[in-house]
This record gives sequence, C-alpha cells and structure tokens, in this order.
Amino acid sequence: MGDFFDALAGILTGVLSGFGLGGGTLLMIYMTWPGGLSQHAAQGINLLYFIPCASGALVSHIRTKQVDFKAAIPAMLGGLPTAALSAWVALSLDGGLLRKIFGAALVALGLLEIFKKGK
Repeated sequence: MGDFFDALAGILTGVLSGFGLGGGTLLMIYMTWPGGLSQHAAQGINLLYFIPCASGALVSHIRTKQVDFKAAIPAMLGGLPTAALSAWVALSLDGGLLRKIFGAALVALGLLEIFKKGK
C-alpha cells in the first residue's frame, strides 16, 4: 500500500464513517485485498482508525442532539464485554476462516439491506 492510496482510502472511508455507513468495513476490504494485509492486521488497523473517526463524527451528532443516550448506554454496556470476547475469538481463528466469516457477514448484511421493507 502506498502512502497516497492509503491516505485516499482514509479520506473516502472517513466520509462514509461520518455518514455512519461503516467506512471501516470498506477500509478493511481495501487493506486486505489490494493492500495485501492479513485479516488480523487489517482488523487491528480498523479498530485504531475507528477511534478518531467515530469521535469526530460523534461530536457533530451530539451538537445536533442526534444521540439518544438512554438507548446508547445499554447498548454500550452490552457491546463492551462481547466485543472483547469476540476479539479474543477472532484472534484465535485462522486468518482465512476469519476472512470467509467477514465476507459472509457482508453478503448477509447487504442482502438484508436490499430486501428490507421501508417504513
């Protein structure tokens, strides 16, 4: 991965992250496919990428009163321990298997988005 293309990927996925559309997921694809990194390494970079991107977007959402803290706090309390456990499991899996699981999850989520009924 070259510095220019890495920065470009960061810019493009940052836009998606600001919109709340999972820019980090696309960053993972960039890092593992053309970037050639292992799935485990890409996950670590993605987690580090997420902290400043999410923080920047969160400030804007809080300023415009678009954060429901009553809903967010229980979700965070449930998510923190399961994220730690899931990270431990992911690091114990073979990278190839993990990549297949990641790909299957993307396909399943994409299909759900395509076929879900609107309000």
